[in-house]
Amino acid sequence: MIAFVPSAVFFLWFCWGVRQDRRQFRNAVLLGLTVLCLSFALLTQVDRLPGNLAVLVYSLVFFVPALAVVLLGGFLIGNGLTMVRKEGRRPANLLSGLAGVGIFAVLALVVSADYLGGSRAYQSFLLAVVLVTGYVAFLFLCFLAYAFLYGRIRVRGDVDFVVVLGSGLIGGERVPPLLASRLRSGLAVQRKQADRGAEPPALLVSGGQGPDEKLPEAEAMGRWLVAEGADPALVREEARSRTTTENLRFSRRMMEEADDRYVCVVVTNNFHAFRAAMTARREGVRGQVIGSPTAAYFWPSATIREFVAVFWENRVVNGALCGLLVALAVVVGMRW
Repeated sequence: MIAFVPSAVFFLWFCWGVRQDRRQFRNAVLLGLTVLCLSFALLTQVDRLPGNLAVLVYSLVFFVPALAVVLLGGFLIGNGLTMVRKEGRRPANLLSGLAGVGIFAVLALVVSADYLGGSRAYQSFLLAVVLVTGYVAFLFLCFLAYAFLYGRIRVRGDVDFVVVLGSGLIGGERVPPLLASRLRSGLAVQRKQADRGAEPPALLVSGGQGPDEKLPEAEAMGRWLVAEGADPALVREEARSRTTTENLRFSRRMMEEADDRYVCVVVTNNFHAFRAAMTARREGVRGQVIGSPTAAYFWPSATIREFVAVFWENRVVNGALCGLLVALAVVVGMRW
C-alpha cells in the first residue's frame, strides 16, 4: 500500500487547492501528478494480480496511451486541414496541424533510434527531445484535463454582475458568431437568476476599439444584447480594454465602484475559460469563469493556442525545467 501514498498525497493536495481557489494552474499539475503516481503504483502491484487484471493494467498504462498518441496525431493533422479550409492560413490556424506533425516526428525519431544508432551526441539529442516533449505533453494533458473539469462549473447562487469578454468584430462593427455565443450565455445567466425571483445582475460587456474597428466592441455587444431583449438599464459597457487582462482589470474597477462587495461571473468561450479564470484570479476579480459553446472544428487549435499562452506566461519556470532536462539528457547520453 505504500506505493499508493504519493498518489493519495497529491490527490489530497489537489482537493485542497480546488477548495482554496479552483482558478490555479497548480491544481492542473497536481491532478496530473495524481494520475501519474497512481499509474506507477498500479504497475508495482501487477505481480499480485490475476492474469486478466494484470493485462488490463498493462493495457491502461502502456497500450492505451500509445494508441491515443497515434490517434491524436492523426486527428490533429485532419483538424489542421479543416482549419485551413474554413479559417484560412493564418499562423494561429496552423497550430493543430503542426502539433500533429510534431507528434509523428517525435515518434519517428524514437522508433528509428535503434536503426540509426549514432554518436553519443545524437543519443543525447534524442533523449533531450524525448524528455522535453514528454514534459510539455504532460503539462498539456494536465491543462486539458483540468480545463475540462473547470468547464463543468455552473453558476450557483446570485451574482451582481455578468461580465462578458469581447473579441473582434466582423467588418469592424458586427458581432461574430464566436462573440454572440458568449453574449447568449451571459444573457441566459441573467435570465435564470431573474426566473428564480432574485434581482437580475447587470450585464457588463468589456472590449475596446481595435485599429480596424469602427466602434468599441463593448458598444456593439451592448447593441446586440438590447436587440435580443436585454433591459438597457442593466447593460453596462467597459470600452477601454485591449487584452483579456485589461478586460478583467477595468471591469473589476467598475464593479468595485458600484459595489465593493460584488460577486460576478465571467463569460468567455469554453476553450478560453480556464486561462481567463487564471487571469481573473491574478487581477483580483471575485468570481468564476464559465465557457460558452464553440464550433467543434475550431476548438482544438484554440485550445492549443491557450496552452501556448499559459506556457509562455510561465516561461521562466518552464525554461528552467526544460534546460535541466536537456542537461540531464547530455549527462546521461555521454555515459551510454
